[in-house]
Amino acid sequence: MNGKKGSIEINIQSATKAKLPEVCKNSGGIIGFSCKAFFWNVWEFCKEDVNRVLFSLKVGLSVLLVSLLILLQAPYEAFGTNIIWSILTVAIMFEYTVGATFNRGFNRALGSLLAGILAIAVAQLALCTGRVTEPFIIGTSIFLIGTVTSFMKLWPSLVPYEYGFRVILFTFCLIIVSGYRMGNPIRTAMDRLYSIAIGAFVAVLVNVLVFPIWAGEQLHKELVNSFNAVADSLQECVKKYLEDEGLEHPEFSKTVMDEFSDEPAYKKCRSILNSSSKLESLASSAKWEPPHGRFRHFFYPWSEYVKVGAVLRYCAYEVMALHGVLHSEIQAPYNLRITFQSEIQEAANQAAELLRVLGKDVNNMKRRLKSSLLKRVHSSTERLQRAIDMQYSYLLTSINSTDPSDNYSKPLPKLSISLSSNTPYDLSSQLTDLENNSLEKTANPPPSGTLSILARTESYHETMRKQSRRMHSWPPREVAVFEEEGGLGSDILPRMNALESTAALSLATFTSLLIEFVARLDHLVEAVDELSNKAKFKHEGF
Repeated sequence: MNGKKGSIEINIQSATKAKLPEVCKNSGGIIGFSCKAFFWNVWEFCKEDVNRVLFSLKVGLSVLLVSLLILLQAPYEAFGTNIIWSILTVAIMFEYTVGATFNRGFNRALGSLLAGILAIAVAQLALCTGRVTEPFIIGTSIFLIGTVTSFMKLWPSLVPYEYGFRVILFTFCLIIVSGYRMGNPIRTAMDRLYSIAIGAFVAVLVNVLVFPIWAGEQLHKELVNSFNAVADSLQECVKKYLEDEGLEHPEFSKTVMDEFSDEPAYKKCRSILNSSSKLESLASSAKWEPPHGRFRHFFYPWSEYVKVGAVLRYCAYEVMALHGVLHSEIQAPYNLRITFQSEIQEAANQAAELLRVLGKDVNNMKRRLKSSLLKRVHSSTERLQRAIDMQYSYLLTSINSTDPSDNYSKPLPKLSISLSSNTPYDLSSQLTDLENNSLEKTANPPPSGTLSILARTESYHETMRKQSRRMHSWPPREVAVFEEEGGLGSDILPRMNALESTAALSLATFTSLLIEFVARLDHLVEAVDELSNKAKFKHEGF
């Protein structure tokens, strides 16, 4: 319907031209198409991280090795049916990273050992009391163990050992019940503990020796990628904010659902906001890993990675706030935005460069003095702040006093004021010069030859004037509504000027968020310096 926003276009195909979907034409039908899409998704999933495939293959290899103890006759005769516990141990204990496997193995070993000791003690006590009271003692012990372990795993300081308490519960119950029926609880407990030890040994051996996936390496790469993601998203947001005003903003539904296909860096920055639990999990797993690769000393400060990630996440909050201003309904006029284009771009580029340098230093595990970079970032931010302080009030007055259709597509004139704090300036004299220039243009009428050109462009200026008034109104209203209410009278014009000033204030919001982002970079540099000190990064001159 004429391509207007909010209209709905419905195209109905005729019965003769309607075609069946291509899916139905395939010999395999819908099933064939689904299989093709499924395998394509699996391929893309594997390409994102090859370690996923390696992890799956290692789990299969571990289960195969412990299954040979049952498939081969000699081991089966030695361990019997209790060897099935080794397969169960591998399936439960094998984790994605080496550190997580060691953590899970420790909980598994400690829980199985305590459960075995308790089961043997309770079984001996029950045997001493006689066959009549034996089931009552076993039932009471199962109730007490289940109650105590379930309560203890909810204790805040014992939450990391929740899996160990769960192992104690089901291992104790299985040993004590099966031992009661088989008649020899001590032999049953010992055989199952041997089987659990074999499964744990195979899981650790395969995970460490066959393409190991270290949690420390994963944490290191995750933090470095976060630095680059925040830098890319900051530059992407500033670039789109300073683009031409002809670009249409996405619909409100897409803004709420964060559907911005033309902003790939935004999705990466958004994922950083939810990375707190992932970093903490990786750091907790990395503490269980032995020295390896580039991390060759004991007690490596993995917790400092979590601190740096937390500070970087607060920087990402500011980038998301800038993104919110970018896609807000109230926007500053284009001529006002490009007036401070150089200052905004310089501040954003310097901040992004500092972020990439910090990420590169962490990636290379080197320590450099960043005083010169910080000085450049602060200088560019101070220039932006001075430009806003000295020129913004004048620009707001210019928007309200001039015809928006005349200067809508070109930057407003900047005041010729030096940004140096040591140079004095006279603001009143410059404003007087601007007023005199405007009076001279008014006193000198245009030549008669230009009257026809002005007449032909009058309708164009009138259209642009209406469009500007409609865009700066909040909530958005068509200009025809104002005209039907009696035209733009004396009571409407002040309201329109106030709305235009409100729209122009969004630029102040954008620049203040950018300045706040730079202020948080100081804390980020301090956190990276503390990490480099405790991790003993190599010194290198900048």
